[in-house]
Amino acid sequence: MTDADVLRARLRHVCWIGGGSGAGKSVIARRLAARHGLRLYASDDVMSDHAGRSTPEDSPFLSRFAAMDMDERWANRSPETMLETFHWFRGEGFNLLVDDLLRLPREPRVIAEGFRLLPSLVKPLLGVPGHAVWLLPTPEFRRAAFEARGSLWEIARKTSDPERALRNLLERDRMFTERLYGDAKQLGLQIIEVDTTMTEDDLAGRVAEVFEL
Repeated sequence: MTDADVLRARLRHVCWIGGGSGAGKSVIARRLAARHGLRLYASDDVMSDHAGRSTPEDSPFLSRFAAMDMDERWANRSPETMLETFHWFRGEGFNLLVDDLLRLPREPRVIAEGFRLLPSLVKPLLGVPGHAVWLLPTPEFRRAAFEARGSLWEIARKTSDPERALRNLLERDRMFTERLYGDAKQLGLQIIEVDTTMTEDDLAGRVAEVFEL
């Protein structure tokens, strides 16, 4: 048995929900965890911890991002540059996420969620091929979700040009979602496209079907 086989076996109890920002990953994961008695691992909740445990050597994009002010991060660069240089989109710190999961007990099963779960990084870890899905929101759904949460302007208003920063962020997230779609398709992984006609019940039901809960 290879090291990769051992790692897949050790993570066999994990179900993975990745996807674009605003797709409802956290809501659906919490709902399924509560309903089916699963342990929830929300990768957003450990970003600060992982950033603090990272070094410029192993996370150069994170190091450069941390040194920028808010205008440099969100207003003064193109969405394309923001996409290509954002540390979590580059997979930095993913090894720390895997380490966290390996330390969790195998019972109950774990449902891991977050945008950091990139298809190319998750695919080699899948002990059960169907235990991963990516939720991909339309731009309309994403904006409506952020507006409903009251978080649409949360980052943008911290810059000197909130309207430009918001446009940049929304475009970056749209391109990231497109990239997730292409990567997941190419790797033969499951996706669910989330639009404004889909209810939370619909989405939870479809994810539960994927995981055979």
